[in-house]
Amino acid sequence: MAQENRYKNTLNLPKTDFPMRGNLPQREPQQLERWEQEKIYQQLRQHCQGRPKFILHDGPPYANGDIHIGHAVNKILKDIIIKSKTLSGYDAPYVPGWDCHGLPIELQVEKKKGKPGQKISPREFRAACREYARRQVAGQMRDFQRLGVWGDWQHPYLSMDSQFEADIVRALGAVVANGHLHQGAKPVHWCIDCGSALAEAEVEYEDKTSPAIDVRFTFADPQALLQVLRQYTPDLQLNPQLPLSVVIWTTTPWTLPANQAVALHPDMDYVVLALEQEYVLLADALHQSVMQRCGITDYEIVARVTGVALERLLLRHPFYDRKVPIILGDHVTTDSGTGAVHTAPGHGQEDYVAGLAYDLPVDNPVGPNGCFVAGTPLFAGMPVFKANDKVLEVLREQHALLHQESIRHSYPHCWRHKTPIIFRATPQWFISMDQNSLRARALEEVAKTRWLPHWGEARIQNMISNRPDWCISRQRTWGVPITLFVHKQSGELHPRTQELFERVARRIEQQGLDAWFELSDEELAQEQWLGDDAQDYLRVRDTLDVWFDSGVTHACVLQRRDELQYPAQLYLEGSDQHRGWFQSSLLTAVAINGKAPYEQVLTHGFVVDAQGKKMSKSLGNVVAPQKITQQLGADILRLWVASTDYAGEITVSDEILKRTADGYRRIRNTARFMLANMQGFEPSQHLLPASELLPLDRWICLRARQLQEEIIQHYEAYDFRFVYQKVLNFCSEDLGAFYLDIIKDRQYTAQQDSQIRRSAQSALYHIVQALCRWIAPILTFTADEIWRYIPGHNSHSVIFSTWYEFPSMTLAAHPDDDFWRYLIQLKGACSKVLESLRNDKAIGASLDADIQLFVDENGMQKLAPLGEELRFVLICSTVSLSPLEQAPAHALEAEQLAGVAIVAQASPYPKCVRCWHHRADVGQYPDHPQLCGRCYSNVTGTGEQRHYA
Repeated sequence: MAQENRYKNTLNLPKTDFPMRGNLPQREPQQLERWEQEKIYQQLRQHCQGRPKFILHDGPPYANGDIHIGHAVNKILKDIIIKSKTLSGYDAPYVPGWDCHGLPIELQVEKKKGKPGQKISPREFRAACREYARRQVAGQMRDFQRLGVWGDWQHPYLSMDSQFEADIVRALGAVVANGHLHQGAKPVHWCIDCGSALAEAEVEYEDKTSPAIDVRFTFADPQALLQVLRQYTPDLQLNPQLPLSVVIWTTTPWTLPANQAVALHPDMDYVVLALEQEYVLLADALHQSVMQRCGITDYEIVARVTGVALERLLLRHPFYDRKVPIILGDHVTTDSGTGAVHTAPGHGQEDYVAGLAYDLPVDNPVGPNGCFVAGTPLFAGMPVFKANDKVLEVLREQHALLHQESIRHSYPHCWRHKTPIIFRATPQWFISMDQNSLRARALEEVAKTRWLPHWGEARIQNMISNRPDWCISRQRTWGVPITLFVHKQSGELHPRTQELFERVARRIEQQGLDAWFELSDEELAQEQWLGDDAQDYLRVRDTLDVWFDSGVTHACVLQRRDELQYPAQLYLEGSDQHRGWFQSSLLTAVAINGKAPYEQVLTHGFVVDAQGKKMSKSLGNVVAPQKITQQLGADILRLWVASTDYAGEITVSDEILKRTADGYRRIRNTARFMLANMQGFEPSQHLLPASELLPLDRWICLRARQLQEEIIQHYEAYDFRFVYQKVLNFCSEDLGAFYLDIIKDRQYTAQQDSQIRRSAQSALYHIVQALCRWIAPILTFTADEIWRYIPGHNSHSVIFSTWYEFPSMTLAAHPDDDFWRYLIQLKGACSKVLESLRNDKAIGASLDADIQLFVDENGMQKLAPLGEELRFVLICSTVSLSPLEQAPAHALEAEQLAGVAIVAQASPYPKCVRCWHHRADVGQYPDHPQLCGRCYSNVTGTGEQRHYA
C-alpha cells in the first residue's frame, strides 16, 4: 500500500467541485434567486438584439386556482422551444399572460362578498374581482418560475390591465367596422347556474339520463293528408273515425311548450301504419324500430309518401290550442327517432335555422333562471328539467304519449358547474360566420397554417365549417363591456359608432372599466357623445365573452408590444383549444386583419395516470407539479415532459418519474466525469487543434458533431423525446460504455501535459460544451450549473450561446466510423466474457485478465494495426490476435459480431501498482520494481506514445 501511495501524486486523478448529487429541490431555488438578481432574462434580451425574431405567443391561462400538471406541461414545452430557438440564433422573447375576466372569478368573489348590486356595489365588486385575479396571477407566476421557465415576468400581459381592456374595445370596433357583428334572438347554450350564455368552448359533454318519448301530433285536416296520400296510393281508404298522427321522438320533453313545427326530410320515404285504434306516420327506415320499442306487433303499412309531399300540412300541438306546420329540413336523419323532428326554434340551433326558412316564431318561454316564465300555460314557474314529469303527465291526459323510456346519452354540460345546460333564445350579440364571408376566409387561413400534429387541421376545419354564429355577449359584471349604442326603435347602431369606440377606449385606458359602467346619461348629453338625438339610443349593458378577450391577444399583445410581431410563428396549447383559443384567435384575427395570427399551431394532449385515467381529485390520482419540484426538482419534471410523446395522452406516475430520475442521473454523472477529467485544463493553453487529436478522440468529436445535427433537427421539429433518447444513448453507449471507459487509463496514467492526455481533454472539452447546450432547453437548471464548471470564461448562462461550433476535422487516413462501430461491438462482446470470469471468481477486475481474439480476415485487417493499444480498448492487460480457424473448441463466439471468437483467462503476470495492468515487465526496473515499462516511462522518462486510443 505504501508503494501505491508513492505513485498517487504521479496520477491525474479526476477532480471537480461539480456535485455528484443534483440535490435539485434545494439547489434550484438558489439558481432562481441568482437569475433574478442578475436579471438574466433582461440581459438575454439585450444579448439577442439584432437577431431574426421567433415569436411563440403565450395562450393565457385563467387566473384562478393553483397550477396543475397540465399547466406545467404547457409552460415547459413552450420554454423548451423558446430556449432551443435562442440557441439556434433567434431573438425569441417570451411574454407570459393571463386571462382575468369572467364567471369563475365572479363566483369566487360572490362567495365572500355577495352578489353585485345586493350586498356590494358593482364598482366594489369589480375591484374585488381585480384584486382576487391579481393574487391568483402572483401565485401561478411563482409556480411557473419555479419550473425554470424564463420570460418577461416583470411585464406579463393581463387582460384586466386598462390598456388591454381598452384594446379589447378597439378590437371589437374593428370587428364591427368590417361588418361581422349582428344582433339576434338565436338559441344559445345557456347555463342556469351561471345565468349566462356560454361559448362553444365552455361546453363539455357528459352522460345524462333523460326521458325519451314518442309523441303524437295529429293532423288538423285528415282530408288534406288523404288527398296527398292518394297521389301515391289512388285507392287508399282510411277509417275516418280513427286519429292520424305524425310521431316525433325527443329526449327534451320540456321543450314541447315551445314547439312551432314538425320537420321531415324532403327526400325520405315515409309510411302510414294502421294500428289497432289509430294511424301513425313514420319514416320507412325507422318504423320497425319504433314499433319494437313501443311493443307493438300488430300493424300494417297502408300507404307510402315522400316527405316533400307533406310540406305545410298542419298538425295540432299535443297540448296547446295551436296548429303547427310540417316543414322540411336536411337535418332530419334516420340515425335514431322516428324520422319526424319536433321543432322549437327557441331551443335549438338546427331548429332555428330550419325555422328561418318558414318564418316560424322564435318562442322562448324559459327565463334566465331555467324556469318557465309567468304566463306559460300549464308550466309557469317550473324549472325546466323538473317540468319533464309534468309534460309527460299532460301528454298522457291528451292521449298524445305513444311511448316513454329512460336513456343514458351524451348531453352538453357547463364546464364550470358540471351541470346540464339548455338551449334558449335570447337577444344576444353575435359575430356572424357568413354575413361577410368570415367562415370561408377563416377556412382559407386554416389551409395556409401548419398544424402539428397534422390531424389538427381537419379538426379545426370541421369545427369552423359546422359552427353556428359566435355569441359574444354575456350578462355579467366582471368583464369588458360591449360598448355599443343602439336605436330604441330600429335597433341600428349609432352612425358614429367607430368614433364612439375610440372615445370609450381612451376613457377606459385612463380610468378603467368603471368609466364605462358609470358613464351617466347627463354626461353623455353634456359632452354630446350621441348628438342631439341622444334620447333615441340605448346603451348596451352586456359584457364580452371572455373567449373574445383572449382571442384578441394578437391585437392587444402581438401588435402592441415592440419586442413582438404579427403574426406569431407559433401558438402552442392543449388539443382542446381547437375549439377554444386557437379558434377564437383565428376568427377575430381574420375578422380584423384578414389573416391568421399564427403560422404554426402545435398541440399537446392531456395528462393521465398509469391506468390512462384523467387526473381527478375524487379519484385521488392527481400528481401536482409543486410536489414533484419539492421532492425531485423541476429538472426531473422538465425531463419527463421532454421524454413524452406529447401529441397524445401523456402518462405520469411515480414509477415513470423514477425512471426519468435515473436517466437524469446518467446525464449528470456523464457531465461530471468529463468535468472531473479536465482538471488542470485551460482551453486557451491546452486545447489542441483537430489535426493533433488521436483518432479515437477525433472520432468521438465527429460522432458528437453528427449527433448535434440530429438533435437540432429534432428541436426544430419539436420532437423533444428524440433529443432525450439520443442524448441519453450517447451518454450511456458512445461515451459511458465505450469512449470514457477507454480514455480513463490515458487520462489517469499519462504525463499531465502530454499530447495524448491533452488530446482526450480537448475532446472532452468539445463534447461537454456541446452536451451542455443540447440539454439546456430541457434541463435548464442542470445545464446552467454545468456551464459554470466548464474550463474557460463563459457567459452568464449557456442560453446566451448558440449551438457549439466544433472545429473542422475529418477522420482523414485514420480508421473510419465503421471501424469504431466494430470496436464498440467487440468491446461489448469481450465485456460479457470478462463478466462471466468475474462471476466465477476467476478475476476481480477486467484488468486482471488476458484476452485471446480469433478473428476472420476482415477483423484481422481492422485490429492488427492497433497492436498493443487494443488492450486499452478492451480494458484488459494483454490481447493477442490469431486467425479464426485457430480458435479452440472452448472459444466463445462473439454475440452480434460475426467472425470473432474469444478466450479469456486470468493474467499470469504481476500487477503494476500504478496502472493496475498485469505486465511481464513489472519488476524489471530496480528503482521502480512495482511499475510496468509504460508507467516507468511516464514517471521517469519522456512518457508513452499512443497512435489510436
